[in-house]
Amino acid sequence: MIELARQYGRYGYRRIAALLRDAGWHVNDKRVERLWRREGLKVPMKQPKKGRLWLNDGSCVRLRPEYRNHVWSYDFVHCRTDDGKAFRTLNIIDEYSRECLAIRVDRKLNSGNLIDALSGLFILRGVPSFIRSDNVLCAE
Repeated sequence: MIELARQYGRYGYRRIAALLRDAGWHVNDKRVERLWRREGLKVPMKQPKKGRLWLNDGSCVRLRPEYRNHVWSYDFVHCRTDDGKAFRTLNIIDEYSRECLAIRVDRKLNSGNLIDALSGLFILRGVPSFIRSDNVLCAE
């Protein structure tokens, strides 16, 4: 399954399951999906043809953390209080240990707050090998 996922980088688990069935394996989609998730595979998002900002190597293998400070991830979460006022949280975690490294809560959070939080963590814990996020940030 992993070899097919590497060979056909844009295929999802259903298409890989069909290829396995064509090759004579007796598998169903649910089993392939469960193994797909366990192996940490994903389907890369389609890129616009013009103005690509990242490389498309067809890879569907997601980097797995192998030790502490290998991969950190951060995310901004938008919430509301009981009276309807909005606030945001910035959460930074170490993906290997699943330890929460920092939580910042404020009415307005931006890339400057992220840089402040990360620079403080770099001093305390050192610089990680990789930082993962689903956000695209512009410095203000």
